[in-house]
Amino acid sequence: MNTLATDLLQKHIETLVDDPAIWETLISDDILWELAYAPSIGHPAQLSGREEVVRHVTWFRGAVEGFRFFDLAIHPLADPAGAVGEVEAEGIIKSTGRVYRQKYVVFLRVVEGKIVFIREYFDPVRAAQAMDLPIPV
Repeated sequence: MNTLATDLLQKHIETLVDDPAIWETLISDDILWELAYAPSIGHPAQLSGREEVVRHVTWFRGAVEGFRFFDLAIHPLADPAGAVGEVEAEGIIKSTGRVYRQKYVVFLRVVEGKIVFIREYFDPVRAAQAMDLPIPV
């Protein structure tokens, strides 16, 4: 079952890295992006508003090379304004030259045709290893 939320989640994954101009049209000015496990590797727990989100995503795009998502599975919720996605990704961390492989789970909510909320889960140990950071305990 396709909903606006499932469509926007698909477009989010397709354009986040590969087409920043299109991706920025998908998000609300007051977007809230929660990164549940990011603080364990020194990154913010949440990004609030377009400026913070775009700044962080721009940093990420610059930190990785050849980053790609694959094996995307999208699950609509009973509420058509929400969707959940599971996706794998890989790329090279430029500063270390290490391969970064990750599995993400993304919860997304849409209001008035724009993404207003993302909650992202990923394995911080994989990120720490790729970026040569201390392993979170």
